[in-house]
Amino acid sequence: MKRLLLALLFAPGAALAHHGVAGVGAAALEGPGAPVESASSAVLPQGRTLLYAKLDHARFKTYDPDPANPESAYANYWMLGLGHGLTSWFSAYLFAPYHAKIDEPGGLDSKGWADVSVMGQVGFKHEPGEGFKLVPAHESLDDLEDWHFTVFFGSTLPTGNANHRLADGTIDPGKAHGFGKPATTLGLTATKPLSRDLTFNMEASQLCFREYRYADGQTMKFGSERRLNFGLAQRLSTQPERRLRFDGVLEAQFLRLGRDIENGAPAAATGGRILYLMPGLRVYWDNASFAFGLKKPVWTRLNEADQQQGAEGKERYRLIFSASFLF
Repeated sequence: MKRLLLALLFAPGAALAHHGVAGVGAAALEGPGAPVESASSAVLPQGRTLLYAKLDHARFKTYDPDPANPESAYANYWMLGLGHGLTSWFSAYLFAPYHAKIDEPGGLDSKGWADVSVMGQVGFKHEPGEGFKLVPAHESLDDLEDWHFTVFFGSTLPTGNANHRLADGTIDPGKAHGFGKPATTLGLTATKPLSRDLTFNMEASQLCFREYRYADGQTMKFGSERRLNFGLAQRLSTQPERRLRFDGVLEAQFLRLGRDIENGAPAAATGGRILYLMPGLRVYWDNASFAFGLKKPVWTRLNEADQQQGAEGKERYRLIFSASFLF
């Protein structure tokens, strides 16, 4: 049995422009690579604890130069996470997000802690001749060359202030600090090393919301969010004596947004389809991992594109940074 040097990380797959919720994933210093943002198919080692932090900085395109009509300028989505390997095949996570949604001068900014998320992740593998099985307590590097899968699931808790009022006293659901009711996530990942240095990763997931009535009487049900992500991680350099590894990563992320339902009717300027590409770098050092990515929309079909400034698909770019530490 070969000794594995693990440096696991949480990979939030869905830090979106007005939602910013969580996904799960992990990677190893020796063995398969991992994406920068999409969920991967590694669970935390039994009895080990993960600390995680992520920043998703979204800079939006602006179209109206009139200062009397301020538009969304940028948003920062911070995420703090805590994970624990309860068994060799099941990991549990708790996440606390902080959002800062900033308009151009004269606009209405929103900053605050959002809904906490709780998630679980079940890991299993497919072994030739034996079929599917839960991830065992110890795997060799040869074992890690098999197909690995996870099912992940979770829910937000209504800890954020859904009725947060902006500086002008109004409630904007898109700038609220919570959804008011739990939002649920269900997803599947698949990971397979294509060679010693190249790893394929796939994630398919869906996030669903419930209708909520705000303190001012309006109701909102955000449209469901479906993702299909693919990634390749290429090992660029390994320095065993320094416990250091560098991977180059390329991800393609498809996002389908359902139309929001506002006051019982389909809301204008919501929903659509977006394809993002993101090149990135992942660095493993001892029991820590750091990831960097530059994410840009390369194809969009928004429902009312000329009215959806500040929404997904209207970014100039998104900068992704995450750091994780395993104890």
